[in-house]
Amino acid sequence: MGRYCYGRLGHHYFLSLTAMLITIATISILAITGLTWLSNRILSFKICPICAGVAGTWVGLLAAKFLGYEVDMIIPAMLMGGSIVGMAYQIEKRLPDNRSSLLWKTLFIPVGFVAVYSIISSWWLAFIVATALLVVWTLRFSEKQRHITQTSKIVEELKEKMKNCC
Repeated sequence: MGRYCYGRLGHHYFLSLTAMLITIATISILAITGLTWLSNRILSFKICPICAGVAGTWVGLLAAKFLGYEVDMIIPAMLMGGSIVGMAYQIEKRLPDNRSSLLWKTLFIPVGFVAVYSIISSWWLAFIVATALLVVWTLRFSEKQRHITQTSKIVEELKEKMKNCC
């Protein structure tokens, strides 16, 4: 049965349930964001408060769904999509200069959306494959190319020798 098979009374119930869920999600995002912001003042490492608020909220909504509560999955799906884009941009900031940001986001974001859809739909194999790809690409894009580093060392050594030459 789809979400539009409720009849007249069921449709109102679904809308009120969704409105309540959006309200809860909004309050959750604000609360977790605030707590993370406060904890950042104490902790030695920093966490993006809004990222924590959004991620914590969708994790909680997924947990509620898997525990049997009625959850309109559009809401956690929207939040998860935002997390994928946020992760892509956060990782992009840490990419070496010789890596293409556009290629990184072009690969990461669509596969991230596949991972999100897979977890929402309980397609565990697709989720595992998509997540593995994301991890491998993140590691691959994040590592510096060795031959460029070696070439840079050789160039620096030659520059130093030329300075000391005369």
